[in-house]
Amino acid sequence: VQLQASGGGLVQPGGSLRLSCAASGSTFSIYVMGWYRQAPGKQRELVATITKGGYTVYADSVKGRFAISRDKAKKNTVYLQMNRMKSEETAVYYCNARTSTITSKDEYWGQGTLVTVSS
Repeated sequence: VQLQASGGGLVQPGGSLRLSCAASGSTFSIYVMGWYRQAPGKQRELVATITKGGYTVYADSVKGRFAISRDKAKKNTVYLQMNRMKSEETAVYYCNARTSTITSKDEYWGQGTLVTVSS
């Protein structure tokens, strides 16, 4: 599975940004996709995930402001709509996918996209 993330950039505090992640390869085995972020000097943390069935999980810090969704046509593309962004959310955002088959479970990461929240 390969993950291609896009959409990062500079946004002002209080502004919005949308990230995209497209999966390719053996996507039939993907059962959950999501976004994680890593700020300078901090550990990588969960932002949001969405299962194949559409069940979502959010970090408490982003509930009500961020929304993860799956493209209705391109099932292996997920989006992260980020609203009312805060300066402390400056980080590299990573797309993640987890797969499961009869023989193995694996985890894949995209290359990361930098989001800078600053005026």
